[in-house]
Amino acid sequence: MLELHLKKPRELELRESGGQPFIKDDEVKIKSIYGGICGSDLSVFKGKLNHATYPVRPGHELLGTIIEKGEDVTYDIGTRVVIAPNTFCGECEYCLQGKLNICLNKQSIGINADGGFAEEFVISSKYILQVPDTVTDKKAILIEPLSVIVHALKKAQLNRTSSVAIMGCGTEGMLAAALANHLGANVTVTDINPLKLDLVRKLGDIKALRPEEISGETFDVVIEAAGVKETFEQGVQLIKPGGAMILIGMAREANFPVSHVVRSEVTIYGSIIYNFPFDFSESLEYLSNSEFYIDPIVSKIVPLADYQQAYEMALSGNYGKVVLDFKEGNRT
Repeated sequence: MLELHLKKPRELELRESGGQPFIKDDEVKIKSIYGGICGSDLSVFKGKLNHATYPVRPGHELLGTIIEKGEDVTYDIGTRVVIAPNTFCGECEYCLQGKLNICLNKQSIGINADGGFAEEFVISSKYILQVPDTVTDKKAILIEPLSVIVHALKKAQLNRTSSVAIMGCGTEGMLAAALANHLGANVTVTDINPLKLDLVRKLGDIKALRPEEISGETFDVVIEAAGVKETFEQGVQLIKPGGAMILIGMAREANFPVSHVVRSEVTIYGSIIYNFPFDFSESLEYLSNSEFYIDPIVSKIVPLADYQQAYEMALSGNYGKVVLDFKEGNRT
């Protein structure tokens, strides 16, 4: 079985691994179809994620088919599924409140536990969700990252009178733009990369600007998706009085304008990942709707054998989502 193996930062190889372990009663063995390369995968690759451990098999945006199952698993062999890559204990104070996304004992596959960039992998069945036939593979691989946005946008009430600014045109920024546009909001997106701006314009009636081109405008909701100091500091100044800012990017630090926040009575929300399976199920509903247009977001689908090229594309910042293809016929 072929798998990607990250020995330490920037030392990534495609190798033959040993056989998969014997599956437990609640586990399934998944034959991989697609794996999306995420920004956090790139941070792990570069050694810039503090909670990453090495060596590790990367990959957490995963779509595959069940090929083997334990005795307690109710899914059928052959079921196409996506993976929730963040574990939850079900016992800590946050899990007991239904806040599984901030479980005290959370692990994240592909970061501090082995992920799924392999031809096959094993995972507990409580972390999988069936994908209906109405959702194509190309759309299904976006369920996990879209769930981040579904979860985040619940913190603000968007409607057809809402104005929304999204700072950053990475995958999450583009998905936020697509969903806010689908919900009828008036959407403006900023990025410093003109290629990303061209890409996001393909998603619909969305204004795409360089950060310095926003002048004299304020917004009901600002979504910070770039994860850098400058976009937070600009974004917080763009919130209308009484409006809200949702942080999904992870800038290490930024200057916080306390008096502006207080005087304008704005609300700032942090939002991390999602609650499974609820946010995943909502993502599936959106992706099953033909009017929800996200086709341009997946820019490249690359055979596993060309993983180095795929990572280079993703690292360049000039593409939307780059996806690894694990299907038979792409094996060297």
